[in-house]
Amino acid sequence: MLIEFQNVSKRYDDGTLAVENLSLTVRKGEIFVLIGPSGCGKTTTMKMVNRLIDHTDGKILIDEREIYQFDIYELRRNIGYVLQQIALFPHLTVEENIAVVPDLLKWPKTKTKDRVTELMKIAGLDPVLRSKKPPELSGGQQQRVGVLRALAADPEVILMDEPFSALDPISRAQLQDDIKRLNDELGKTILFVTHDIEEAMKLGDRIALMRDGKLVIVGTPDEIRASDDPFVLDFTQHGRGEVDA
Repeated sequence: MLIEFQNVSKRYDDGTLAVENLSLTVRKGEIFVLIGPSGCGKTTTMKMVNRLIDHTDGKILIDEREIYQFDIYELRRNIGYVLQQIALFPHLTVEENIAVVPDLLKWPKTKTKDRVTELMKIAGLDPVLRSKKPPELSGGQQQRVGVLRALAADPEVILMDEPFSALDPISRAQLQDDIKRLNDELGKTILFVTHDIEEAMKLGDRIALMRDGKLVIVGTPDEIRASDDPFVLDFTQHGRGEVDA
């Protein structure tokens, strides 16, 4: 699915302008990373796609259809969502957690079971974990299950909001590799939010750097590295973007 932002703004009731006149396109099948300093509007931008936050002005389109034309439940069923706090159901097994959305959609049991098997195999999760419950898993394993839960109903779009930031460096690197491999196989459109420039460069087919609710630059990792914009240079070198306005 193609995602388009056309002159999109978000102004809160207190007058705060979180996103201003944003225009960009997320191409079908790519990992598109939103990055920038804290408070730059990257998470707000992502949450407007599945209407956890409604935009104030402009248009957001999915496959040329404005998001307000979708029934909100239809919209969200077609969009997977992965958070930093994965919030697995502790009383359910790994298999049952992955199967939550297919079960809500009343998939046949055999189809759901086959889907769980397929995803666990792609993600390299040991089948013995299938009957385990979240408290028995490591942090990295729990996050993998959360990613698979988002993929289970085969949505075309996946939103990922700093999903690996709470993990140790080794688990984080492994999960980044998993996401690259999963998307090579499944071809989803992934909108990924992070504050970590190294993670953005590793994962992103393209990267959008934001500042104060505005888009600074969009490009491939090589194009971002080649920029001579002072803010971009400072952010890519130090992860701060602390440049005088």
